[in-house]
Amino acid sequence: MAAETALPLSCWWRRLRHPAFWMPVADAFAVLTALSLPWSTSLVGIFSACWIGSAALIVDYPAWFRSLKQPICAFPLGLFVLAAVGTLWSLAPWDERLHAVGPTLKLLFLPGLFHYFQKSSRGMWVFVAFVVSCTLLMAVSWLVAFQPQLALKGGNPALPGMGAERGIFVKNYIDQSQEFALCSVALAYPIVKLWREGRLWLAALLVAVVTGLLANMAFVIVSRTAMVTMPVMLAVVAMLHLKWRTSVMTFAAFAVLAGIAFVASPQLRKTVDSFASDYQRYRDSNAPTSLGLRLEFWRKSAHFISEAPLTGHGTGSTQMLFEQAAVGDTLTSASAHVIANPHNQTLAVAVQWGVLGVVMLWAMWISHLHLFRGESIVSGIGLLVVVQNIFTSLFNSHIFDFNPGWMYVLGVGVAGGMTMKPQAASGTGKPE
Repeated sequence: MAAETALPLSCWWRRLRHPAFWMPVADAFAVLTALSLPWSTSLVGIFSACWIGSAALIVDYPAWFRSLKQPICAFPLGLFVLAAVGTLWSLAPWDERLHAVGPTLKLLFLPGLFHYFQKSSRGMWVFVAFVVSCTLLMAVSWLVAFQPQLALKGGNPALPGMGAERGIFVKNYIDQSQEFALCSVALAYPIVKLWREGRLWLAALLVAVVTGLLANMAFVIVSRTAMVTMPVMLAVVAMLHLKWRTSVMTFAAFAVLAGIAFVASPQLRKTVDSFASDYQRYRDSNAPTSLGLRLEFWRKSAHFISEAPLTGHGTGSTQMLFEQAAVGDTLTSASAHVIANPHNQTLAVAVQWGVLGVVMLWAMWISHLHLFRGESIVSGIGLLVVVQNIFTSLFNSHIFDFNPGWMYVLGVGVAGGMTMKPQAASGTGKPE
């Protein structure tokens, strides 16, 4: 009797350990992570932890450990290690040191994503899930633009029920603009491909999605960072995937649409005009405008870096340095503002870890750019994610920020694994 019971139990246990059981589970959690990213930080944390837990049961650990030597894995891991070790020479309180290590933790997912999505056949599901989620968020953003009381984001206490930013249901306009900009540009290649294949209805559906995303950024709300980086991203798509005539037509159409949007949208004109007005107010009266604060943060950060150029001031030291530099400044001036993030990724790294950190950061970006030098749609998606992150990181610390940082990790990790599939099949495990 006992033997009859033991056999089914052992078979059940072998089934639970088999990759065929756990791979769909891990795929589902990766898709759920992408679906939740535009909406929630908590759900991203939960689903990503569930993904790594389920994927860990089916990892080929000897192959995974060998993959850590590749630059695409070694540099992200090195940046995390540097953040952890940098706590030892920082003079900031320990809670600030440990808190500053946190934003680099997401980089630890990259080697696992690279390895896992070489084997998974559902990597494209992750990208589709993200586009679908952003499309839903775009629809909700339009609704909130006309019915601000529906926003979940906290509003102004003086205006009960009003959202803090027009058209923002959750999070903030910078994150939303990042997501919409990436989706709208990344969909250009599949639209052209579907059109050439004669699949006009599906191409028209994607055109409608892109139109909705662009219209939302033009008439509801957009970040200046997204406005600056979108033409660069479009140029990358044109260079890689479009013939020169198609590229010229695409840029001409983009220029016409941008001109129409500028004329028709007071919101867009206000955003563009703010570049000059913000700088002038900062220059004339040291006013704490958005652009003025960035310039002030960059100026002070350059001074901090000159004091410790090789290894920086240590992890979590940024806010302490700004506090010391603000002593004696007028409270209403830009110079008096204290921040733990200088709004530039290279400066944020250099202040804490000096030249060593900057080399690690840019080596990571360059290695990931090199990974996506192919002409497939997956390589194009990965390249766009890296290009967007590099250029938006001129104005923000987008590796360390939650949403843009996770967009980078998911986009690069999933696309990177899918790109390396042919090499994994041939036994090299390295990109061509």
